[in-house]
Amino acid sequence: MRTLSLALVLFGISCSSHYHGPAMMKQDGVAKFARFRTGNDVHYGILEGDRLRVISGVPWEPYTKSDRLYPVADVKFLPPVESKKVLALAGNYASHMDGKPLFKNPELFFKLPTSLVGHGDDVVIPKGTADVHYEAELVLVIGKRAKNVTPEQAPAHLAGVTCGNDISARDWQKGDVQWWRAKGCDTFGPIGPYLVTGLNPDNLLLRMRVNGEEKQKENTKDLLFKSAEIISFVSRHVTLEPGDVIFTGTPQKTTPIKPGDVLEVEIDGIGILRNKVAAAP
Repeated sequence: MRTLSLALVLFGISCSSHYHGPAMMKQDGVAKFARFRTGNDVHYGILEGDRLRVISGVPWEPYTKSDRLYPVADVKFLPPVESKKVLALAGNYASHMDGKPLFKNPELFFKLPTSLVGHGDDVVIPKGTADVHYEAELVLVIGKRAKNVTPEQAPAHLAGVTCGNDISARDWQKGDVQWWRAKGCDTFGPIGPYLVTGLNPDNLLLRMRVNGEEKQKENTKDLLFKSAEIISFVSRHVTLEPGDVIFTGTPQKTTPIKPGDVLEVEIDGIGILRNKVAAAP
């Protein structure tokens, strides 16, 4: 029986109607997961219509569905993963660099895990900067430990994708030796609202709106370094662990934001990440 069970799992077939996990996700197609708070409790849930059904565990491991359902309108969205590492790419769209690609390899920098906030949270502009910009980006979410993986192996280590906004203080970015505060300040990394499985990360339409006005629009097929290439390259230098995230870069040009602005990153198949801009107290 144990041999039969193992064979079934390897082919993505469950011995129980309640079994789910990466193999099943591929068969089930696109699935949306959220990490959210209700009262004092934090859950992972799978989206069913306008409600979230609580699941056991995390989306990238086998889980079971519970009978607990919460309306999306009643929950507090959190970043869809708890990350130990947050990486981001510079210059990964030709349109962001006046049509002239600059790099032979993916060029990455670190943001801080404390920069991550969820859908609906404020982006807080700290004191001392006068030129903060949005950057709409697709974010890769790691679901399986990756060390020295090839581009061919990389997709098996991807849990899914989400929307991201790489908030950037341009004056600090230009003036500081490191980008630790230009890119890593608290609230400078909104992600969410959903972690989505079953999408092709290299062919998704990305949009950025500020107060309803479209500022960026480009397809991720224009990424200079594709998702598998990025994961493979990073894994040769830094071990990627489940929950780690990689911002893949922003297209075109960006403009300053100010307190009161409403930022919306929309990616087809994922949804809309919405955050309001606030000034530091």
